[in-house]
Amino acid sequence: MASSRTDGRTSPPGTKPSVVLVTGVSKFLGGNLAARLAADPDIDRVLGVDTVPPPRDLLRRMGRAEFVRADIRNPLIAKVISGAAVDTVVHASLSSTPGSSGGRTAMKEMNVIGTMQLLAACQKAPSVRRMVLKSTTAVYGSSPRDPALFDEAMTPKELPSGGYAKDAAEIEGYLRGFGRRRPDVSVTVLRFSNFIGPRIDTVLTGYFMLPVVPTVLGYDARVQLLHEEDGLAVLERAATQELPGVYNVAADGVLLLSQAIRRAGKIAIGVPSAAVGPVGRILRGARVVDFSPEQMRFLNFGRVVDTARLKEDFGFAPRWTTAQAFDDYVRGRALRPVLGAERLASAERGVLSLARLLH
Repeated sequence: MASSRTDGRTSPPGTKPSVVLVTGVSKFLGGNLAARLAADPDIDRVLGVDTVPPPRDLLRRMGRAEFVRADIRNPLIAKVISGAAVDTVVHASLSSTPGSSGGRTAMKEMNVIGTMQLLAACQKAPSVRRMVLKSTTAVYGSSPRDPALFDEAMTPKELPSGGYAKDAAEIEGYLRGFGRRRPDVSVTVLRFSNFIGPRIDTVLTGYFMLPVVPTVLGYDARVQLLHEEDGLAVLERAATQELPGVYNVAADGVLLLSQAIRRAGKIAIGVPSAAVGPVGRILRGARVVDFSPEQMRFLNFGRVVDTARLKEDFGFAPRWTTAQAFDDYVRGRALRPVLGAERLASAERGVLSLARLLH
């Protein structure tokens, strides 16, 4: 158990890694994690792996971290790990968006086949002592029969039928198998809720930037988020400390989807349940927002997780609540109300007056 609660910058006693390999460094989380680890003088070497190089500004921030252009689906990743005597692997490259991955087939290949090859390489490398997986709370699914809170021991009421959620569930299964074969390796699974913030780009950040935001008619999902900086702090802590186990990672508090849309100054338009799929396909096809079916289900039913284990065992308390994280995203992206404050206030007054007359 961790010695105390922390914001992620003060660490309990533990064994610092010597050589860390981070996958997915062309994306926000992987690249910025590599940058944080490279800034730690106690870490000898940081390798950042991806199929494409990070954007120029991110590469600059990565400092002394070494970018290795490699595909984890290729068995040659084993040579990278053994050649550098990697002792800590942070697998942060799981993709949730088929559009940015070259389609669903390519996404599944990179997520599942890539992870299998990475684990096979780690299994053969005696130097590996710590494995960290960036997973997702999407493994719990989204269903009208969901509990108020999911804890780490719970299973979904309806198993994910496809997409990112199914990939993540399969990957966690492979990682459990790896842990049984290599009991000497400390394995940490981080199930992150949806990220939000001024710099990270996700399906959800794109969704709230739409001028008119589609919602499911008759539903108002409970949404739990995590600020991008809290996400990076958790990954850094997991990479530098021995904290094995499965942890839900999310901010305190929830927002109703309607509240979030209002805070972003947007207009919600209710779409009948039967039209949700076609609307998602239209937005995907027009490259507006890369909605997958499971993400549409999330916007229908929502999802909230218990973070007691994160605070008590992992020793981390997020700095931002869900509402604070969302407001920081709105400020950072300089989102502007579609109608403007005066017109929204006027519409509110009209609705309230009508309600009084009806009573």
